Amino acid sequence: MSVARRMKTATRRLRREVAPLRFGAPVTHVYNPLDYAAACHEAYIDAYAQDTKRVVFLGMNPGPYGMAQTGVPFGEVALVRDWMGIEGRVGKPADEHPKRPVLGFACERSEVSGRRLWGTIADHFGSPQRFFARHYVANYCPLVFMEESGRNRTPDKLAAEERESLYAACDEHLRRLVAILEPRWLIGIGAFATRRAELALGQDGPEIGTVLHPSPANPRANRDWAGEARRQLGELGICGGRGPRG
Repeated sequence: MSVARRMKTATRRLRREVAPLRFGAPVTHVYNPLDYAAACHEAYIDAYAQDTKRVVFLGMNPGPYGMAQTGVPFGEVALVRDWMGIEGRVGKPADEHPKRPVLGFACERSEVSGRRLWGTIADHFGSPQRFFARHYVANYCPLVFMEESGRNRTPDKLAAEERESLYAACDEHLRRLVAILEPRWLIGIGAFATRRAELALGQDGPEIGTVLHPSPANPRANRDWAGEARRQLGELGICGGRGPRG
């Protein structure tokens, strides 16, 4: 079975495993882009997960204007459409928050984290083919959590019993992803993803490192995220002077 086919099988399994999970207040709405944006997510896999990778970058969970709209991790609309060449029909979550509509590729809001991440990658590598030849980007958790106000709630802020069931499914999926892609390095984008990778993969998996999360909520990221990420990757021996090695 090909790498891409195995990836799609693993992703569909994760989608089934998280479907019955329920989350209480203050969470009022949960989106699963692996469900309503499955076609675009699988297009991402078909285009860019055909082979094993040297480095897998791991984010926390989808952002409301990124993967929630496009089905692609950190998937800021313009970069997914214009740089990756992925565009398609995106459906609706079963219970859509009135303040956070899913508009798919018609969404005009920009996901800052995704713009920083993919914009930096595009500036350095030029083409997506050069980047994805040896690298891949995934998320640890596929779900978006929203409060009644529309505020995003990250997985680490869920109730303990809710986290336990969610993390069990996500840990197992991460182990499957690593078994398929066989990376030498797993780089957590932010402290949460790094810690979950350490706990899920232990000492027998790939080498684990971390880079600063590009969220605008992080003051360090707002100063010079691209420069800081290059510095951190350089200290790990993953990048040279300008960015991740191709």
